[in-house]
Amino acid sequence: MSLDGIEIFVKVVQAGSFSGAAKLMGMPTTTVSGKIQALERRLGTTLIHRTTRKLSVTEAGSAYYQRCLKALEEIEAGENELANVKVELTGTLRITTVPDIGHSFLPYYVKSYLAAHPKMNIELILTNRVVDLVAEGVDLAFRLGQLKDSSLIARKFTDLKGSLWATAPFIKKYGMPTNPKELKKFPFVKFSSAFNPLLLTNGKDNVEVYPEGVITVDDMQTAKSFTLESMGIGLIPDYLCVQEEKNKKLVKILPKWTWKAFVTVSFVYPPQRFVSPKTQSFIEWCLKHPPRED
Repeated sequence: MSLDGIEIFVKVVQAGSFSGAAKLMGMPTTTVSGKIQALERRLGTTLIHRTTRKLSVTEAGSAYYQRCLKALEEIEAGENELANVKVELTGTLRITTVPDIGHSFLPYYVKSYLAAHPKMNIELILTNRVVDLVAEGVDLAFRLGQLKDSSLIARKFTDLKGSLWATAPFIKKYGMPTNPKELKKFPFVKFSSAFNPLLLTNGKDNVEVYPEGVITVDDMQTAKSFTLESMGIGLIPDYLCVQEEKNKKLVKILPKWTWKAFVTVSFVYPPQRFVSPKTQSFIEWCLKHPPRED
């Protein structure tokens, strides 16, 4: 079995074309096409449907791709571990993410990572703009939710748990809801219109709530700021409210109910033949040290 053909197949699926894969791997398109044909002959099945206009992956090809991708990631991780043992990491790692993450748990990872790799530098680009990783020379991104650019490689980092929060003055003025259905009567600080309806769960039951938003924002820190101003009940990730809960500036509303649609945080990086040791080492560092809650 040759890993060469498998690697080319994975790149073709990721690039969406033979020419795109050829460009990524620095080889002629005819070579890429020939390798895929040889792989299909060996497996005795069609992996990719070819037409003059587009390329589509068969059902068998899709299942095979997922297994190949995992296998190549494991091989790559093993090779990077060996490289890290032999060579001390140096250089600059360029990371981009939204300000919410950059101002919360990311500093913990950067500080501890740099302590372990003193010859490394990290450059952070904090923005709500979706950065073009390839065009802007960025090594790694932390992205929230569903990823739209399928040409990039994504690896799950963690899920962010969210709860309903309010201030004591707000509760004194409006009262405390006793069940999810009562939430419709209360003003809300809404984190974008994407969360309407709001899906809540207590582990057994699921409830849809259609909150009446007084304020709608597209930034979690801003949602917390307006909630602290007693403008409404805020749906905010728990990791952003740890200190405010400790000093009683924010109180959980319906604490047995949590936001069902957890936001997934993923590592995202450009498709390359080999992920750089510095990028791989930072990813592995984060995975070995779960997000703190303080």
